[in-house]
Amino acid sequence: MNPTDWDKLNVSGNSRGAAFAVSDHSGPAADPPRPADARPEITLTDLQQLIRKMYMEKDVARGIDGTFLWLIEEVGELASALREGTKEERSAECADVLAWLVTIANVAGVDLTEAVARKYGSGCPGCGRFVCTCPDAGKP
Repeated sequence: MNPTDWDKLNVSGNSRGAAFAVSDHSGPAADPPRPADARPEITLTDLQQLIRKMYMEKDVARGIDGTFLWLIEEVGELASALREGTKEERSAECADVLAWLVTIANVAGVDLTEAVARKYGSGCPGCGRFVCTCPDAGKP
């Protein structure tokens, strides 16, 4: 998505990902356009709603299995970019992997903000601390 595409969206809520709504701007109440170099902050909630709005019909038709295959393809592209790519290529592939993970969550009915908060919001799932003290040999 290029920065000017953000001008077409109205994202309201707080910066912590709670109670966000994404809608098309319309009418005279629309916010003024952002400068071309402006980069909006985006939360997991924002991203999940944005991906849902752009692709949900296609994603549901493809299903979880087909979407998972696309995610794995993007993970492979990320692996290549990590080994040999530029910072820009690594960045783009990280974004692609995240977008396909969000797509799977949407199709599966998973609220990622809630899932991440539940699993990691109180610290490491293994040791319960915010700075993990789990042994290196095990997860995480």
